[in-house]
Order: sequence, then structure tokens, then C-alpha cells
Amino acid sequence: MIRWSGCEKPDSKTSNVSGMVKAERSLADLRKSKIIMNRLPIFLIILPWLFINAGCQRKEEKPQTAAQQKLKVVTTVAPITSIVENVGGDKIDLAGIIPEGTNSHTFEPIPSDSQLLSSADLIILNGLDLETPTQKLAQGNLKQEASIYSLGDKTLNEADYIFDFSFPRERGHPNPHLWLNPEYAMRYATLVRDELIRLDPKNKTTYEQNTAQFLKKAEALDQAIKEAIKTIPENNRRLLTYHDSWPYFARRYGFQVIGAVQPSDFSDPSPREVARVIDQIRKEKVPAVFGSEVFPSPVLEQIARETKSRYIDKLRDDELPGRPGDPQHSYIGMMVENMTIMFEALGGSTEALKKVDSVPVAGAHADYRRRS
Repeated sequence: MIRWSGCEKPDSKTSNVSGMVKAERSLADLRKSKIIMNRLPIFLIILPWLFINAGCQRKEEKPQTAAQQKLKVVTTVAPITSIVENVGGDKIDLAGIIPEGTNSHTFEPIPSDSQLLSSADLIILNGLDLETPTQKLAQGNLKQEASIYSLGDKTLNEADYIFDFSFPRERGHPNPHLWLNPEYAMRYATLVRDELIRLDPKNKTTYEQNTAQFLKKAEALDQAIKEAIKTIPENNRRLLTYHDSWPYFARRYGFQVIGAVQPSDFSDPSPREVARVIDQIRKEKVPAVFGSEVFPSPVLEQIARETKSRYIDKLRDDELPGRPGDPQHSYIGMMVENMTIMFEALGGSTEALKKVDSVPVAGAHADYRRRS
């Protein structure tokens, strides 16, 4: 007799139930296999579409990635922003930190400007002590591997510095307004080109082509100024201005700057200084005196009345005409407007200037701040 240990002896009913369960499981497995086989062709059809769709999504993301990889450049005064805009075009993310129409000599950046400066890969200054507060803030917020680039210091030798009315030698700061001489503006452009290529070599061809086009326009401006000056009587090729920003222009084109009314601390002149200027204008028989868009001067207007000279208060040295996106809103547009105003007031013709193309070579891409 067989003895069962650990469990009860199976009976025939239990064996039958177990067999039925196994059969039902086999049937269920068979049904699942058929369902999978029926659905497999659909999956095979959908699978390539999934890959294509994923690829399209990656393609759509590429422009955004490229935009994030643009070189971030911060500049200071609007004419320099314009020169950099001409060279960099849409290959850089460009912002000017000093609002147009603001006194760049006394501009004090606000705390929130540190965020803009700290995000920059390259900060381009005029230098020559023009933007000292901005430069100090930039140095204190410079991110790793970013750089500060001063154009004026790399353009002019110390022997060529001009110290004059508002920038006396004893103060140690040369006149910084190099960009009002188109020859120096062209040098600025080539310096910017070389620095952008160093930091962003993949766009070398674009930077070179843009710079070549800008230099061609700037050379046309230079020649037009020379032609227009020939029409001004020699005795009238003298400048008396409020803000002392024209000596490098004067040196290139044979003008004489006989005075600048604004003192070196950018305050109003004293009564004694006003009397001296009035005597000088009468002696020199100056036909016009020139004020500034940025520095409105009732004092200079009074001087013009007393000397019966024409008073012009529309010259610009760090503010561009029009608004961003306008054809004349550019460095060359600013110079054409200045020369037109100046030369007409001094008795010359401006026909040559009308042929100068002032439109930025690579379109409008910079973020220009506007004075509120």
C-alpha cells in the first residue's frame, strides 16, 4: 500500500479541475498571441512615423539652440553700438548699455545693469576714460572667460592724444571723441571684426564681408566730407561748440576749433568765461556757434544773440538720428546729419553728402536703449 505524507491523496475530481485550468490558460495565451499578431502590422506602420516626427521636432529646436549660442556683446554709446551692429549683424546678440541722448561722461549705471554686463561674452568700450563708471561695474561683474575691449586705447597712440578745453592735460584724460573722425571709426570696425572672429571663428566670413561693406560706406562718407568742405569759405572753417567733441574731426579735415564753452567738469561756464567767449567770437567773426542735442545750453544761445552769430543746437556726438530700424539710425547717418547742419551754417554746400548711403549693412539687430 502506498502511503501519502505531507498532503492528501489526490482524487479524480481534483485532477480533472487542474486539467481544465491548464486548458483555459492555454486558450487565453493563444488569444493574446493572435491579438499581438493582429496589432503588429499597425505598430510597424506607426513606428517610422514616430521616428520622423521626433526628427522634425529636433529640427524645429535647432534655431532656438543656435540663438542661444550667439555671442552676447554689450557696448556703451550709440555710435559704437552702430559700428558693432554693422560688423556683427544677426550673428551676435547686441545691446547698448548707455541710453541714447544721455551724457556718456557722467552716466552712472544702475544696479540692474550689472545683470546685462554679467551675461556678456564681450564688452566693448570706447575707452580713454569716457565710460569709467560703466567700466568699473563691468569689471566687477565680468563672467569667467568674458573680456572687456577698449577701442580708443587700441586706435590712438598717446602722442596723438588731444588735450584741450574740456579735457586739459593737467586732468590726465584725453579727449575721447575719436569716432567723430571717420578714419578712426573705420579703425574701430576692423578692431571689432578681429575680436569677433577671435571669439566666434565659425562666422568669420560674415564678419569679414560685413566689415568690408561698412568700410566702403565709411570711405564714401570720408570723401563726401572732403568734397563738401571745399565749398566752405576758408575763413569759416572754424568751430566754436558747447560740448568739446570735435577736435579729432577738425584735425582730419583742416578745421580750427577756437573754443568749447562747457568747462571740464561739465557745468555751465562762469560769467567771466562767457565774457571771454563773446570777445573771441567778435574778434574771430565766427558765423555760427554749435550746441548739442544732449547738452541744451541757454548760455550758448545768449552768447549767439549778443554776438549776432547763428545758433545751432542740433549737433549729435553720441545719439543717432531717427529711431532703431530707421535707415538713418546709424553711425554714418549721424555723421551725414551733423555735416549737413554744420556745413550749411558755415556757408557751404551739402550736395556731396546727399549721395552717402547711411543704411546699416546688415540690417537693424541691436537693442538700443532710449532716454526716457
